[in-house]
Amino acid sequence: MTTLGPADLLVKSVSNGIARTQQRPLSTLGLTVLAGAYIALGGFLAIRCGLALPWDVWGSFGKFVFAAVFPVGLMLVVLCGADLFTGNCMTLASAIYRKEISGKQAFLSGLWAWLGNFVGALFVAYCMVYASGLIFDSVNQNGTTTMPWASSLVALANGKTHLSFDAAFWRAVGCNWLVCIAVYASYAVKDGAGKIMAMWFPTMAFVAMGMEHCVANMFFVPAAIFAGSDPRYLALVESGDAVALTASWSNFFVDNLIPVTLGNIVGGAILVAGIYTMIHGRASRA
Repeated sequence: MTTLGPADLLVKSVSNGIARTQQRPLSTLGLTVLAGAYIALGGFLAIRCGLALPWDVWGSFGKFVFAAVFPVGLMLVVLCGADLFTGNCMTLASAIYRKEISGKQAFLSGLWAWLGNFVGALFVAYCMVYASGLIFDSVNQNGTTTMPWASSLVALANGKTHLSFDAAFWRAVGCNWLVCIAVYASYAVKDGAGKIMAMWFPTMAFVAMGMEHCVANMFFVPAAIFAGSDPRYLALVESGDAVALTASWSNFFVDNLIPVTLGNIVGGAILVAGIYTMIHGRASRA
């Protein structure tokens, strides 16, 4: 297995940050939309595999199953090539610290990544999850019909949109610390299997610990709003067999997406790019 030394990882991060600012607009559009879609697909897989497992039967193992399969989204981003906002918080910041790009270039690149990721996540949330009807798959137990995946998704979104600003922010800092470490570690190895192993553990960890990822939330909360306001789901709410939706577009943006985006920026730009530039900046420049 070919590996890079610690100082070389910073060089790779800087070069990736420079490359993000030099993409053609059409390339940026495609790569950012794909990244949001990949993360959303990983999120939907996690919903189907682990989110609806009852706590009284599975305990914390259900959360582990959810966390164990979610990293497929980041694996697709890194291995297939896509432009993910949270990873860019590290690469763009490291290029700024090395004075290879300007703050304006980094801001515009990050903004387009954020918007493109949102489009990709919304596409999966509406078309693959809601319009396909997969989220409404029902289970009949003892004569009672339930929608365990839809109800669990709604409960997840309700919780995310009712966090305090501080809670959402610091959960997001921890999240992108681990996500960027996952991407940073993947630079160390050349083969696909090594990259997968490097990314899986940190990504699984942030999900299992309940931290907040802005691009993942661009999928989870809209998908829950689509499903939770559908007449098929509302009928179960009225009968007491499903959780009522309290998440809304307004509290999603104000109470979740803003603090989580800010926290993700801090986690990637300071705790990863900032600290490793402080440690290896002089050596990598030499």
